[in-house]
Amino acid sequence: MKGKQWPKEDTEKLVELVDAKKPLAVIVSQFPGRSEGAIKQKIRRLGLEVVVSAQGIGTTTSELKIPKELPSVEEALKILAAALKKAAQEGLDKVEVQRLNVVATLARTYKELFADYVHYREIEAKLVELEVKYAKLTKA
Repeated sequence: MKGKQWPKEDTEKLVELVDAKKPLAVIVSQFPGRSEGAIKQKIRRLGLEVVVSAQGIGTTTSELKIPKELPSVEEALKILAAALKKAAQEGLDKVEVQRLNVVATLARTYKELFADYVHYREIEAKLVELEVKYAKLTKA
């Protein structure tokens, strides 16, 4: 099946198995005709991680670590700049180009959502200020 597209059902099944934290050997057994390498590559393309336990048995996880503080737009732009610089290098393989494309897309999305977040926080602060003024007026 080298180079063949993954049917939507297979991709969904793969994500379910990864989310269930099934061992890599179990996941591989669910896709006859696909090599372990092809399955690991698909897992990486989906943005999931293959984690190797201390015993050397491969497991997978899609768990994300949520940061305590949001990175600034400047930090997101630095990541985007690093991806751009790397993408300009010659000889990158297809997987690396796809990974860099994901990084760029995520950085752009983050920038947009961060701007919305800052705007909503400004509106929230103004609303609190107006509520305080209203409370003072109603007492007077």
